[in-house]
Amino acid sequence: MYTVIILLIFSYLFGSIPFSLIISKSFYKIDLREHGSGNVGTTNTFRILGKKAGIVVLILDLLKGAIPVWIAMLVDGTGDFPVVIFGVVAALGHVYSIFLKFKGGKAVATGGGAILAASPLIFLVLILTFLITLKISKYVSLSSVFAAVALLISVMFTGDPFMIGFGVILAVIVIIKHISNMKRIKAGTEPKITFM
Repeated sequence: MYTVIILLIFSYLFGSIPFSLIISKSFYKIDLREHGSGNVGTTNTFRILGKKAGIVVLILDLLKGAIPVWIAMLVDGTGDFPVVIFGVVAALGHVYSIFLKFKGGKAVATGGGAILAASPLIFLVLILTFLITLKISKYVSLSSVFAAVALLISVMFTGDPFMIGFGVILAVIVIIKHISNMKRIKAGTEPKITFM
């Protein structure tokens, strides 16, 4: 049980690390929160800092979700405790970062990393859904919501109550965090990407 508690604390703290803000301040001398959407997620990093920084942040945010799950798979002492829970906690850390006064990103990349570690096949479904929607719509936010819906559908076929619970929690977080984006899409004020 002590191992589980330590891993839960690690998952939250690791998920809370605002890599985009660290990179923006360290290498670009700007506070990412003061530019663009003000969000510390991958999308705003791409828009404000460019592709190179965006790709680095995307990888780091994916790893924030994946590494806690991978560690839980390797470490003895977790017993029958479902490893996907560590991914949920990491995603919550990203959204409600202790280092940013409990503010943060929208859980897309970090949640995706957790899915990658827990179920590569479902991750593939989500990536394809995201990319196809992005290619058609040019909206990252809409693509994220469609991927969240695909997650909801996909986990239902696993038969694993923990995966289903994880999928539902993560999908709900992503959808709720993108409500304002959906409103901007409806109003025609949501920015589209230009590199696809």
